[in-house]
Amino acid sequence: MKKILNYIDGKFSESINGRWIDNYSPVNGNVYSLIPKSNETDIDKAVVAAKNAFPKWRGLGKEERYNHLMRLAKGIEKRFEELVAAESNDNGKPEWLARLVDIPRASKNIEFFATASLHFSSEFHDMDGSAINYTLRKPVGVVGCISPWNLPIYLLTWKIAPALAAGNTVVAKPSEITPMTAYILSEICQEINFPKGVLNIIHGYGHEAGEALVKHKDVPIISFTGGTNTGQRIAKIASPMFKKLSLELGGKNPNIIFSDADFDDAVDMAVKASFSNQGQICLCGSRLFVEEGIYDKFKAEFVKKTKQLNVGDPKNNDNNLGAVVSKQHMESILDKIHAAKKEGGKVLCGGKRIVVKGGLENGYYIAPTIIEGLDYSCKTNQEEIFGPVVCMIPFKNEKEVINMANSTKYGLAGSVFTKDISKGHRVAAQIDSGVIWINTWLLRDLRIPFGGQKQSGLGREGGFKSLQFFTEEQNVCLKI
Repeated sequence: MKKILNYIDGKFSESINGRWIDNYSPVNGNVYSLIPKSNETDIDKAVVAAKNAFPKWRGLGKEERYNHLMRLAKGIEKRFEELVAAESNDNGKPEWLARLVDIPRASKNIEFFATASLHFSSEFHDMDGSAINYTLRKPVGVVGCISPWNLPIYLLTWKIAPALAAGNTVVAKPSEITPMTAYILSEICQEINFPKGVLNIIHGYGHEAGEALVKHKDVPIISFTGGTNTGQRIAKIASPMFKKLSLELGGKNPNIIFSDADFDDAVDMAVKASFSNQGQICLCGSRLFVEEGIYDKFKAEFVKKTKQLNVGDPKNNDNNLGAVVSKQHMESILDKIHAAKKEGGKVLCGGKRIVVKGGLENGYYIAPTIIEGLDYSCKTNQEEIFGPVVCMIPFKNEKEVINMANSTKYGLAGSVFTKDISKGHRVAAQIDSGVIWINTWLLRDLRIPFGGQKQSGLGREGGFKSLQFFTEEQNVCLKI
């Protein structure tokens, strides 16, 4: 059986304790590889390597770092189809989705931030001729990057690329549930002779390897994407140590459809926003608010198109949805659907596990699910499900829907659909959310600040915001 290995100082190794974790494929429910059960000893070894590599890496200069990173991006492109297959088998998503989004975005992230670092300028302030001030932005040191399982290599590169481009070295801890593409990335690093110790990748459980990384005294900055509860734990550990933190956490995002919206486009976008990647995107619109005047018509068409979605083998390009990421997560989603029924929710379609034939009977497949009849304040509409489940809620007017949209502890993203652009701007401005789309969903520009409000996160990344986060500012004042 294939063994995934840690990547430390340019070399592959097992965990020091010699223990392993089973890696299941959600596609068929089988163990298909093993990953190291790393702990604080492995983390310390990786941090030492990163710390030793830091002076030379920061001293290379922007253009040399740019060249190394562009070679890494090209390395991803060369192993494109292998990464597609690995991402799909490890995560359960359709191969066509990994081919369209995840793998292209991984190389794009690296290219984008490598290029952005060349244009990251200092600030200059003249004090009426008596003095000048200029601001230096220096790399922080060893960065801890902890990435989630839903977009494994997509979000791993989103973190490591700006950290490395800014002159830091990195110890990365990918999710133990989806480690394979991170392992392939470490193979690419070795293949292209990426500088040793600059990027280190450690596998293991979050509460062991991840927590050890957060606690390490020589890791002054942490970038984390994942659940809100884990983010709270990280903040509790890191804050007394005065570490820089970027936390991209959970969401319960509103998708608001006004009566004057482009009907067909709004329905199509609602399907996409609800069920893309099996609903396992933190930006998915899991609460669908539809104005009363079109509610019944919208519901009929939304249910119709949802029922047309195919769930099955991720290798089949005719399938819209694959498997959810793990057995535990599948059971959690099904439990939450059951809880919604107990609260009085009516399941309009889906709501059950799907058994896929052809050797995939033990895979973790769930039918896309639509629920209505629940009050906006109920548990189902307040807590994150993170699966192919959406709740429909009618609303009367702007004031009411804004209140309902803002009722959760989350504030990550949202969408507003209307032909009245003034209304779109007005409503968007009143939603407590880090990102709002008008008449679209998940249209991403890598230059914009990205992050959440309330319990959806802390800080902003994206574009120069990422480079600012991964650097420390120093003002120099020169008296003339």
